[in-house]
Amino acid sequence: AGYMNGRGFLAPYRGTRYHVHEWAQGPRAPRNYQELFNKRHSSARNVIERCFGLVKKRWAILRSPSFYQIKIQNLIIIACCLLQNFIRMNMTIDPEEASIVDLEGEEDHPNDQDTIEAVESSNEWTHWRENLAIEMFDEWTTRRVS
Repeated sequence: AGYMNGRGFLAPYRGTRYHVHEWAQGPRAPRNYQELFNKRHSSARNVIERCFGLVKKRWAILRSPSFYQIKIQNLIIIACCLLQNFIRMNMTIDPEEASIVDLEGEEDHPNDQDTIEAVESSNEWTHWRENLAIEMFDEWTTRRVS
């Protein structure tokens, strides 16, 4: 909630339902485009967190500070992600993935360190989020009616 819309980052709407537990109780469908955007933003965030958690769980080299040069660190991360994708494509059941606790319902992870230090505000990205949210809501509403 502390970040603004800026190049490469779309923030959720402030003051609007966001966290998964706020959507979990009964048939609480989004009432407007901001709620739908926040619901989808929250769901995407949870999926991304689970993916990174799985990669970090499997590849110990990603769990501690690295003293390699930045170029080497980038290659290590890419290699771990490629291997992870290879495993996912070739294993019917991934035992590491099956053992991960579902993060749905968890809000924040106090042990995680934020790596984004600053995002410059951008009216262009705010307008883009607004148009995207309205378009998603219109499409969602149309599908629900038909």
